[in-house]
Amino acid sequence: MTRTPPPPTATLGYALFATRWLQAPLYFGLVVVQGVYVYKFFNELWTLIVRCVSGRADETYVMLAVLKLVDVVMIANLLIMVIVGGYETFVSRIDLQGHRDQPEWLSHVNPNVLKVKLATAIVGISSVHLLQMFVDVHHTERHDLLWGTVIHMAFILSAAILAYMSGPMAARSEHAHAPREHAPAGRHPHHDGGPGPAGGAAPGVRPATAPLPLPAQAGPPARESHAEDRIRDAAFPARKQLEDFDTGYPRVFDRDAVARLGKLDFLAARRNVLFTGAPGTGKTHLAIALGLRACQAGHRVLFATAAEWVDRLAGAEAAGRLAEKLAGLDDVPLLIVDEVGYVPFDADAARLLFRLVAHRYERGSLIVTSDRPLERWHEVLDGPSLPAMVDRLAHHAETVRLEGDSYRRRPVTSAWAERSC
Repeated sequence: MTRTPPPPTATLGYALFATRWLQAPLYFGLVVVQGVYVYKFFNELWTLIVRCVSGRADETYVMLAVLKLVDVVMIANLLIMVIVGGYETFVSRIDLQGHRDQPEWLSHVNPNVLKVKLATAIVGISSVHLLQMFVDVHHTERHDLLWGTVIHMAFILSAAILAYMSGPMAARSEHAHAPREHAPAGRHPHHDGGPGPAGGAAPGVRPATAPLPLPAQAGPPARESHAEDRIRDAAFPARKQLEDFDTGYPRVFDRDAVARLGKLDFLAARRNVLFTGAPGTGKTHLAIALGLRACQAGHRVLFATAAEWVDRLAGAEAAGRLAEKLAGLDDVPLLIVDEVGYVPFDADAARLLFRLVAHRYERGSLIVTSDRPLERWHEVLDGPSLPAMVDRLAHHAETVRLEGDSYRRRPVTSAWAERSC
């Protein structure tokens, strides 16, 4: 089958889009300027130390020298903001998800935010310059003091106007990118949606009787610039929220454990989470909800059933790339393995699942859902690797047991009872 070539307009658009790389040398040039300011900082610091040690530095000189050092640092901060934020916004995405040193402002940087931050940084630099003038007021002309004050007030006014204008602009941007409030199509028919409005409850079923004691949403909100990309890449079968889980339905349910997991501390500790229980008790709902929170907090997530993970690993092994496939998952802090035990696995399939669990051990987190506890996995998994897999999975794991009847059958049972009365 021959591949249809792209239309000329698309080729022209791709070419124009590629011109963004012409800006890359500009940002690397600013990196050189950053090095110049590092040299200037230590040169000024050395001069200050020498004059203080030799006794040739009075209080006014020390104050002016310190303000000069603060001025250099603030300009360097402004430079790094322009370099990193500008490159991320206008040239190419910088993939720092999961990096422990990722700056707070980078997760929601955009041209509008960048302009406001630059304006406030300039106001700060201007404040330091004006303070230097007033500290050395005896050697500063009144004309310079007047114009320095006027220019500083102009900077403040312009920053205030930019900040005022950024509010409506950000609101319009959020409204334009807000996700639609409907359930996604194409949901896998066997996924354990479990208790909750999104879990398939029929009209008339009461909502959650007791909300989870959930912590505040971890990380930036869902409308943060790249959260939707991470949610889409995770391949969740549906969108589930912890707040939507019907906690009044399962007979046995550790709500404190789920609330604790909602803080996502298990990701930083590279711990695992295991949800066990009969079909329809909400295991997949909770797994997706935690994965969604992780995406919103800036982490990459991948979701698949256990059978799908085995198929992917088997394909990679057949191509001689199993080690490469597993190493590529190191950049994903959270993997969700759904429906372990629903389909019996032979020794080869269990071996591949063991390779996944063993490779993730103390490297990244797993969320696993199963219809049976670990001590009963031998009923559906075969092979000598099973004990080692269970041992590694359970070593750093939080297990949440859900007991109750299937939530999906609840509306049917209720309707049957009403007809019988």
